[in-house]
Amino acid sequence: MKKTNAMRILDGLKIKYEVGEYDDDGEHVLEKGAAGRMAEKLGVAAEMVYKTIVMRTETKEICVFCQSAVHEINLKKARQAAGCKEVNPVKPDELLGLTGYIRGGCTPIGMKKKFRTFIDESILLQEKVCVSGGQRGVQIVLSPQDLIKAADAVVCDLVLES
Repeated sequence: MKKTNAMRILDGLKIKYEVGEYDDDGEHVLEKGAAGRMAEKLGVAAEMVYKTIVMRTETKEICVFCQSAVHEINLKKARQAAGCKEVNPVKPDELLGLTGYIRGGCTPIGMKKKFRTFIDESILLQEKVCVSGGQRGVQIVLSPQDLIKAADAVVCDLVLES
């Protein structure tokens, strides 16, 4: 398998990781259960899978949020973490130009520019986590601490309470 930019960055930081591959059948669409099906294909618990959500603030700043795939992001908590009045997801057709990644392959590691990144504190409960490897069908498995370091992320509460 060809190394992605995210993998090259992890290699440069001397961070250990594993690569999980799965058949991408278009389940990257935003629908409930997609992450669970992907976790099943990889043979990991759904709680280990962290999705990357790219948002724009009212001042047009781009911020990146990583949230366990089994939870929804709380927009109020995201606004508090970023210190802004408004956050809205960027449109899927803007992702590649902003981040260098396409929807379903977006990872917090190695975006085109350095954006402020926030990861939900539930990550600290995991021994290992999975994030997109930078392309559809590829996941990177690494320790939470290594993901936080590689993404230069702030850990905070982002969970929408049910």
